[in-house]
Amino acid sequence: MLNMDIKEIIRTRKSVRTFDGTAVTDAEKEKLNEYIGTIDTPYDIPVKFVLLDVKEHGLSSPVIQGAQLYIAGKVQKVQHSEEAFGYAFEKLVLYAWSLGIGTTWIGGTMDRRAFERAAGLKDGEIMPCVSPLGHPSPKRSVKEVAMRAAIKADKRRPADELFFDRDFASPLQEDDELITAGLEAVRYAPSAVNKQPWRIVRCGRQYHFYEKHGLRGADALWDVQKVDMGIALCHFMTVTGGRLSISAPSIEAPQDTEYIATVIC
Repeated sequence: MLNMDIKEIIRTRKSVRTFDGTAVTDAEKEKLNEYIGTIDTPYDIPVKFVLLDVKEHGLSSPVIQGAQLYIAGKVQKVQHSEEAFGYAFEKLVLYAWSLGIGTTWIGGTMDRRAFERAAGLKDGEIMPCVSPLGHPSPKRSVKEVAMRAAIKADKRRPADELFFDRDFASPLQEDDELITAGLEAVRYAPSAVNKQPWRIVRCGRQYHFYEKHGLRGADALWDVQKVDMGIALCHFMTVTGGRLSISAPSIEAPQDTEYIATVIC
């Protein structure tokens, strides 16, 4: 259903905070809604999506300029709901980019109560993030340029800091072209304030995903970096075609590093 190669979509997609003000067309909305109906996750946890008109619901974000439409996602708060949310929402983000529609993940810089009310959030559900939907402006706003510079948005950690062989002491030397492409897709993944929390340890054909904690608050209803891990899993599994398993290996992990899932390729 994507209009271009998934690796190219992942490589070229950028967060967009400055839009040209033109409305997402009815035809584009129809395509988005059709695609939403196909989205599933390897956790078998459904994620619901709601398109929200800015004027109708009085929505805004101080970091967004020119957007007329938002998409909200909501999910039941259960084990692995954050990862499922990140996986599903990123599939939508990538599809939108294939249509020429820009997005950016927003978790904090918004009137959360207004968005939750507009999305019809129910008891037991969480809405970790929303995103504007629109056509990118040819020129970024001064505020967006400053934000991207502050979080070093175009910078990524080198592979030898992220991917390992059998333990966390041995950088991975991968010779499989498809897996290499999948790992590069993980490096391109967006994350909250560009923390890039994913760490992967290969053991044979098993790729164990770990979260390096750095943002979680003690009172948070969800772990935003687990959402990031869902994004990383989406990129890797979409490129490689691997299948998900959850069975923690006997690997000694560094402090503040938590096992998340395994992808078998």
